[in-house]
Amino acid sequence: MKVAIIGAGNLGLAIAKGILHSNGATTMYLTKRNTKSIQEFEKYGNVTVTSDNQEAVKNSDILIFAVQPGQFVSILEQTKDLLTEKHVIISTITGFGISRIEAIIGSDKFIIRSMPNTAISVAKSMTCICSNELGKKRIDLAKAIFNRMGHTMEIPEEQMQAATVICASGIAFWMRLIRATTQGAIQLGFDAKEAQELAMHTCNGAASLLIESGSHPEEEIDRVTTPKGCTIEGLNEMEHQGLSSSLIKGIVSSYEKISHIKKG
Repeated sequence: MKVAIIGAGNLGLAIAKGILHSNGATTMYLTKRNTKSIQEFEKYGNVTVTSDNQEAVKNSDILIFAVQPGQFVSILEQTKDLLTEKHVIISTITGFGISRIEAIIGSDKFIIRSMPNTAISVAKSMTCICSNELGKKRIDLAKAIFNRMGHTMEIPEEQMQAATVICASGIAFWMRLIRATTQGAIQLGFDAKEAQELAMHTCNGAASLLIESGSHPEEEIDRVTTPKGCTIEGLNEMEHQGLSSSLIKGIVSSYEKISHIKKG
């Protein structure tokens, strides 16, 4: 694959590393206004670092845009005349709909939206993907790219805002739960470092159990809880205090906020 990452900031570089470390590109262009901070990527041999977006587009087939929303329109305007039937356009820009992209470059292009989260930097992203009608022919290609950096799911575009809350904001929600577990462990006598280690690896184990087994969370809960035991005692107290209700309300509140911003 001939890949260009337009906008080699934190997200763009995380994507670049995921592709390069898995030998997923024959050539790669990385673009940034100031290239000094990304010059080291040329050590890979097949990577060209440049501030010229047009050069990157001309020499690549897969174009991954990871720029700020305010820059996206001007970059599309600058490069649209260089786009051919070979190009696959993959946008990672939050809130920038496919119809807006089509309005600039046309609907006769392979256009895909992807929404990774910050765990992409450790190849554990949950990335949601959607496309325009023509882009459906390249959706498997986009999934293959992002599967190198975690897990992907194809969804309708109208669910992208909800996915942003569950997957992108969700990282912060899970961090807060891990933090709360850490604080509980400290209260029970562990030092801060030990407490965090216990909390984060237990969280990782819980998720891995579900991923590997395909079971429902309640099935795994049943394996741990015993009649009149300490686990069910703790779970019931958490529910009495509104654990599940608070999480659901928080998710819905975040969704209402992102929907309000979109309308604004």
